[in-house]
Amino acid sequence: MVASDALNSVHRVDRQLSVYRETSEVSRLNNAAAAAPQVISAELAWLLRVCWDLHQSTAGAFDPAVQSVIQLWSGCRSAGRIPDSSEVAAALACCGLDKLEFEKSADDESLLEQPGALRVSYKLAGVGLNFGAIGKGWGIDRAMDILRDAGLNDCLLHGGYSSLYACGEHAGQGGWPVDLKNPLFTDKAYLTLLLRDQALATSGSNVQFFRSGGKRYGHILDPRTGWPAEQLLSVSVLAPTAAEADALSTAFYVMGLEKSREYCHTHPSIGAILTPPPSRGRTLAPVLCNIPPDRVFIVSDDVHADSDGG
Repeated sequence: MVASDALNSVHRVDRQLSVYRETSEVSRLNNAAAAAPQVISAELAWLLRVCWDLHQSTAGAFDPAVQSVIQLWSGCRSAGRIPDSSEVAAALACCGLDKLEFEKSADDESLLEQPGALRVSYKLAGVGLNFGAIGKGWGIDRAMDILRDAGLNDCLLHGGYSSLYACGEHAGQGGWPVDLKNPLFTDKAYLTLLLRDQALATSGSNVQFFRSGGKRYGHILDPRTGWPAEQLLSVSVLAPTAAEADALSTAFYVMGLEKSREYCHTHPSIGAILTPPPSRGRTLAPVLCNIPPDRVFIVSDDVHADSDGG
């Protein structure tokens, strides 16, 4: 019963946030909020506040108001071409959380307990929310709330290969051993993490990408420029919540190595494995930030990790 309740909570989040469901709360907002203010649920208000904090702390590298740019690149990918700069500029003009207007302050916690108290509008047509960079983590967190309330202290909950939360430990190991796949050879692991009461999320373009004009374009878009990010090969983030890990893995992929390291230096609860493209042959040189040495194990001869705090 508890497992079913947790799974149902994930389905509920999907029904609320998916842009692929015409009846979802987010689809309703995207279709109507430019014409008139729309009432939003307390949970969506809560999520938007989390998103705003992450948006601010990453200097805009994380931004869920990017639906116009996502739609542009999706359409161009289907057509086998890349958009021109004028198309990107037009889509980018409709992006950004600053294009949302709240009738009452989303920072007022009392509003989160009052259904129908908060109304949101979009400042111009074409603005749209897409929670693809945080929705899976958000759903995992809501499921974990149910499992914790039921008294489950040792469990692993995952939403596929890219997002998970490890609670407690497994078989007396002091945590849950989790393998990270080699971003160059995805059938092999390149390191193992021992996670306890922590979320993990991974972002990269090694699977989702397309080629045009002899160039490779990944699916992770920089919300500040409207173009695919390309500084890192892969990013894995460890965080107190799956929503944070999910969002920050995307943001760090956009921010690149140095900015992501700086973020970890000022946010000690956030750990990261930042893997740039190999400079020599096939040897990977991931940078580990805020990850204790006794929690990471290199399992590949083609990896030489550099610890940067922890």
